[in-house]
Amino acid sequence: MAKVWVLDTGTKGTGASVVPLEPASAESRAGKGLPYVPPKRAPRAPKTPAPRPPRRFKVVDAVSRAVLAEGADTPATLDLLGEQRSVVDVLIYVWQPAAASWRLLTLSEQNALWRNRARGGE
Repeated sequence: MAKVWVLDTGTKGTGASVVPLEPASAESRAGKGLPYVPPKRAPRAPKTPAPRPPRRFKVVDAVSRAVLAEGADTPATLDLLGEQRSVVDVLIYVWQPAAASWRLLTLSEQNALWRNRARGGE
């Protein structure tokens, strides 16, 4: 009776060899037990986010492009807006620490600051 041969690729590198089917299957049955199942990991504790620094604003006159305030906190920015005639007279930027740059506020964000300008330092 003819033997059935299989390619044994269990070796590392390019050392594959052709072996008879019976010894290969007998070796694999004898040498291996139950498969290893690693234990379940304990859930990680959620990382607490770092406290957000206070917002810093930059206010620029829309016509002359003169910087009216830079690095001002919210109450100081609201006081400065109280001196302006209209929200469209100034450009308001907010400092983005992650990007390390100033971001121009959207019109709706500028309007939110404008509505609160009367409260000032409250």
